[in-house]
Amino acid sequence: MSNQASAGRYAKALLDVTIREADPVVAEQELTTFAELFEKHDDLRRALTNPAVPVHAKRAVMTELLGRVSPTSKPLAKLLMMLTDRDRLELMPDLLRGYRERLMDYQQVVRAEVTTALPLAADHAGQLQERLARVTGRTVRMTTRVDPSILGGVVARVGSTVYDGSVATQLQRMKDRLTESV
Repeated sequence: MSNQASAGRYAKALLDVTIREADPVVAEQELTTFAELFEKHDDLRRALTNPAVPVHAKRAVMTELLGRVSPTSKPLAKLLMMLTDRDRLELMPDLLRGYRERLMDYQQVVRAEVTTALPLAADHAGQLQERLARVTGRTVRMTTRVDPSILGGVVARVGSTVYDGSVATQLQRMKDRLTESV
């Protein structure tokens, strides 16, 4: 099983437990803190992911970390100790990513990436965000970017669905129709 698949299973289990026993949003914040510790401190990451370091030594380090980074929810603390015992702490980045995706799904939130030829005014961005929320039936977290090559209009990517209302695409479709009829 790939690391990403394993991390996905752990993320699902963590979310299921935190929904019942703790606050899933707080657990995400705490998991982020631990993932950042691993990312920023190479020596710590190497020590906790090195198979040559005995599990009891890793367990002692993790216990110390859990004591210093407080408060830590019980479900997350249990998961981190289990990952330590199983020598699976290298899953931390994928675990965080998977947990965030599942948490957003649980909260009925979807990400949208909107591309326009020119920067969107704040009021237009708000209106577009509201329209995307109506279409998806979810709360939309929208990011915008500018790409002059679309010439005008909007391209919105919501999950795996793309709503392409760009001038460049419309011109391409017209060109294709014209060349088909010739």
